[in-house]
Formats: sequence, structure tokens, C-alpha cells
Amino acid sequence: MTGLLHIDAAAPLSYLIALLVPGLDALLPVLPSETVVIALGVATAGRFDPGIGALVALAAAGAFLGDNLSYWFGRRFGPLIERRFFRGGKGKQRRAWAEQALDRFGGRIIIACRFIPGGRTAVTLTCGMVGYRPRRFVAATACAGVIWASYAFFLGRLGGQAFEEQPWLGLLLALGATLLLSAVVEVIRRGRLRWPGAARASRRPGPAAPPPDRADCLAGQQAGSGGSQRDLAGPPG
Repeated sequence: MTGLLHIDAAAPLSYLIALLVPGLDALLPVLPSETVVIALGVATAGRFDPGIGALVALAAAGAFLGDNLSYWFGRRFGPLIERRFFRGGKGKQRRAWAEQALDRFGGRIIIACRFIPGGRTAVTLTCGMVGYRPRRFVAATACAGVIWASYAFFLGRLGGQAFEEQPWLGLLLALGATLLLSAVVEVIRRGRLRWPGAARASRRPGPAAPPPDRADCLAGQQAGSGGSQRDLAGPPG
């Protein structure tokens, strides 16, 4: 990854990386898209290059295309996605949380989850599976892509300018800042919207008492009737 610190911002390879990695990590979260964009920002620190604007635009476009590709996969292959990404207890919780978050926050959760590791994939896939309105999804992902790409790239530039002699320290500083932001967003998310499985468990009533058996009811009625007749007849002589 440190090899990106020495890449030429005007090189075609840097443009290709800026576009492809953020696009592919929507379905392959193991790809370090944020780290790549930050590293490109560090590599351009301390100088002005017309290619900087193109790198940010390509990173934003890659993020946008990746989100919409994930949406299309969720809409086209819903049952397969369900078995692949949302199987098991935790997978079902992620799916339920994403649906509840979309109902409550709409496009804002799509933007916020751009900064939560793994949250982007869960939400974008779920949007396609539940048929979230395409126009709203496109608008939210376009906004999220621009915010994310600008934030990551220029954070890398700031880190690179702070450590011009040791750019790898600037990379570490910028990565630490993104981890801190992700942690803050995660804390806010947990505070405002708990996992639905836990919420339902806390509100779940105890088991209902079984209905009385019909034979028991008849026996009780006969016993009550016999007792009433004895009371009317009075005590035995």
C-alpha cells in the first residue's frame, strides 16, 4: 500500500485505481477503498496538480457505481443474496437492521453507512431487495460518493503535508482519523437505532397461559352446580 505514496497523480494507473477499487468494494468489502483514496491524497500532498480533481471525481464515481451495482444485485438476485450475505442469526439481524434504518432515516442512512465498515454493503443490498425507490437511492448514493471521496482524499493530503519528509506517517494519521470517525458514527448508530432483534426481545411478553381444557370446564361446572344444590337443600338431618 505504501507504493501508492510514490505514484504519479497524472499516471493512468492512478486514475484506474481511483475508479475501480471504490467500485468493487461494494460487493467485496475486503478491498481497502478508503485506504487507497487516502494514499492517493498523501501522494499528491505538497503540490498542485490538475489531476487532483480528476482523482476525486473518479473515486466518487467509483463509489457511486459500486453502490448502484450492489442495489442491482439485491434487486435481481434477492433470494441468492439472502442466502449468501444474510444467512445465520447475525446476517438476519443485519438485514432487519437495514430495513428498519431505511424506514426510519431514508437516504440519510445510505450516506451515513458509507463511513461504517460493512454497513455500506448491507444497506445497498437491502435497498435492492426491498425495492427502495431508485430515484432516492441514486440521489443518496451520489451525495455519499462525493462526500466520501472528498473527505478521504483531502484528509490524505492534509496528513501528507503534515509529514512531508515521512509520508507514511501522514498515511497512518489519516487512517487513524477515518477509524475514529467510523467509531463515532457507529456509536451514534447504536445509540439511535438498536439492533431490532434485541429490541424485540426486550419487548417480547412472557408465554401465554394455555387455554383451559374443555373437560376441566365441564367438571368445574358440574361441581359448582352440585355445590349450589346442597346449599339450597341445607345441612343433612
